[in-house]
Amino acid sequence: MADLGIRREDKNPWERRAPLTPWHVEELVREQGRSVVVQPSELRIYPDADYRDAGAAVAEDLTGCRVILGVKEIPPRLLLPGQPYLAFFHVVKSQPHNMPILRRALELGCTMMDYEPIVDRSGKRLIFFGRHAGYAGMIDGLWALGRRLAVEGETNPFADVRHALGYSSLAEALAFLDTAVGPRIREQGIPPGLHPLVIGFTGGGNVSSGAQEVLDRLPVVSVHPGELAGLAGDPGRSHRAIYKVVFRREHRDDFARYLPHLTMLVNGVYWAPGHPRLVTREAVTRLWSGGRTPRLRVIADLSCDLEGAIEVNVEITDSGDPVYVYEPATGTVRMGVEGHGPVLLAVDNLPCELPRDASEHFGDALFPYLAPLIAADYRVYYERLDLPPELLRAVIAHAGELTPPFRRLEAALAAHAPLAAAAG
Repeated sequence: MADLGIRREDKNPWERRAPLTPWHVEELVREQGRSVVVQPSELRIYPDADYRDAGAAVAEDLTGCRVILGVKEIPPRLLLPGQPYLAFFHVVKSQPHNMPILRRALELGCTMMDYEPIVDRSGKRLIFFGRHAGYAGMIDGLWALGRRLAVEGETNPFADVRHALGYSSLAEALAFLDTAVGPRIREQGIPPGLHPLVIGFTGGGNVSSGAQEVLDRLPVVSVHPGELAGLAGDPGRSHRAIYKVVFRREHRDDFARYLPHLTMLVNGVYWAPGHPRLVTREAVTRLWSGGRTPRLRVIADLSCDLEGAIEVNVEITDSGDPVYVYEPATGTVRMGVEGHGPVLLAVDNLPCELPRDASEHFGDALFPYLAPLIAADYRVYYERLDLPPELLRAVIAHAGELTPPFRRLEAALAAHAPLAAAAG
């Protein structure tokens, strides 16, 4: 029986991340005496040979591993009976599209653990890709803005920004902003038709922080939300900078009043069903009514909840075709950046666009928890699982039952029961 299994990611062709790098595996094998099995993958950012060199076995069959690690959801048909798993299963918000995974895990008696609820006593997440979602999302947002302005005939400093997938690393992307985009803004300024160019941020977590780190590589002037209405008419405002505004929790009420003053909105707000929305269909319809073309060109929904905080995020995309225009007159979408409505960036696994950087950061955060994960006896009742509190709080299902912190998911399971079961 191997101590640890690392599964092959199969969500889409752009998912190249790994929960552990070969260097993490080498420390497990050579310094801690652990056995590791890695499923082969032609997509993973690290070649199979690197894991072999680190001392892991590379094999298809992960049966019998004490714990199997993944990044994204595991297809229900691939779950193994009684197997402990740790991955982003995306069920903790009762997401309908992943109820089949949860149902199958319960049927098979799997132990389902999720990275998202691994938090400290204050509720701060401990193992996450969020900052890299912010990095990739901001790069993609600038790319989308450049493309949208170009089809409008606007010369703009973002025209040569590439999609995050087009850079070999975060460092390369940031270097381009430092050496090409920033100097162009400082020397040539923002074109008069776009001034003031305002980018707004929501959310106070890792996603928003990462996105702001990227923008801050450029010439930026920070303003308060209360200053937005007067920006356009203030002749003293520099044309050689982007205006950055950060919205706090107290600014979320009647958020529609800020939208007419934004060129781009970058959303990093945590959202769950029942929470208020930031950007409603009604607000967007009103903004684009009567054939008007407002300032708002791009909404980068980095939190990416379908019809969530950004209600006009009506279709989740992937890194191969990441943006669409929401056309409020019809409520339909048009892939790409052309159309009468805002461009939506709606990729739900943005960190995969920076796979090496994201995997290294994630593996460093996960590594300290591997010893207790491997040592635990998953045959005992949930109440007797010998896991640290941070991990125990992340156990969603065990021995065929939802654990006490997640029994609230029973309603979602019932609401999305298979038709055959409902009929019976």
